[in-house]
Amino acid sequence: MKIFVLTGAGISAESGLGTFRDKDGVWTKYDLAEVATPEGFAKDPAKVRAFYNARRANLAGAAPNAAHFALARLAVELAARGDDLFLCTQNVDDLHEKAGSKRVIHMHGELAVTRCAHCQALRPDVGPLIAETACEACGRTGGARPHVVWFGETPLFMDEIEDALSEADLFVAIGTSGSVYPAAGFVAEARAMGIATCEINLEPSANAYVFDEKLYGPAGEVVPAWVERVLAAL
Repeated sequence: MKIFVLTGAGISAESGLGTFRDKDGVWTKYDLAEVATPEGFAKDPAKVRAFYNARRANLAGAAPNAAHFALARLAVELAARGDDLFLCTQNVDDLHEKAGSKRVIHMHGELAVTRCAHCQALRPDVGPLIAETACEACGRTGGARPHVVWFGETPLFMDEIEDALSEADLFVAIGTSGSVYPAAGFVAEARAMGIATCEINLEPSANAYVFDEKLYGPAGEVVPAWVERVLAAL
């Protein structure tokens, strides 16, 4: 049994991290062109760093919720049976890891990692992004940016993701808006390959109609119940 789980901002909302595309989401308060594009960073890097420094501060006070812990448990119990969970997230937070998940594919990057815009070197970093900080790899300053995939940039690990999707027996999307591509297209790909699909969300996503099964309610309640059901059926 191979299960492909895609998570989005909705799974972390109960941990106090804001969603992005809901009516009160982050993108209703900020112009994404200014803080989430390469062009915005080139124009006003200080503004972009301030935005992501606030996101890092928010993340520092967040803890995983029952949904994160349930998926970590699912991975362990599937592996013990010789089965597999491929956990892919659109989220840049580290709550899956904090809950105990050992293998997490961050297709949109990681907030707690700093990337050098000059040489692309990466380093774990939960502190504020500071322009004057010299890159440990190339020694240049002024290049510190979050290791986050901005609009106009290519998501990470796409070859690995496509391979895992093609081998899955079940595709599950949890807490996703269904409006951000390429992730929003995974369900259609799965359906085309005859893979069973399930949506777990607070409310129907933009592409809810494509899913075979739909489960709605708070992630912290619905995901643990779904995990129990999956494990009981194995």
